Amino acid sequence: MTIELAPDYAGFQNESTGQAYNEAAFQYFLDVDRRRVQRSSRSIVLVLVSVRAHAGRNAELRDDVATSLFAGMAAGVREVDFIGWYRHGRIIGAVLPQAGGASTELRQVIANRIVSSLEKFVRDDVAAQLRVRVVGLSGKDRR
Repeated sequence: MTIELAPDYAGFQNESTGQAYNEAAFQYFLDVDRRRVQRSSRSIVLVLVSVRAHAGRNAELRDDVATSLFAGMAAGVREVDFIGWYRHGRIIGAVLPQAGGASTELRQVIANRIVSSLEKFVRDDVAAQLRVRVVGLSGKDRR
């Protein structure tokens, strides 16, 4: 799957890791959605994907691994969702602004869909170390 983005927008990163929002742009749009959540008392879902290096530590993602993870994330989310670097080089994020309620059941369904999608794109040794966190952000959350 290829993600096509406007080439003249400086907020996008166009490197060997694929075309996705860079960390600054991703955080900006996440903050915009957080403010919308606060105003409307609705919820959004934040998905964070990393690869464990060892207990309590995320691995730095090589370009080939990051490319695979971005491809898997893109295949696992809808067109209205956005993906990018949550923490550049270590954590990939996706924001699902129209995910409805952020119930435990919904988060589990989303996690299963993302994991299934990612496993199709990454090597087995990477899949074994994947960490997928699905967080519901509601109007009650404060930054």
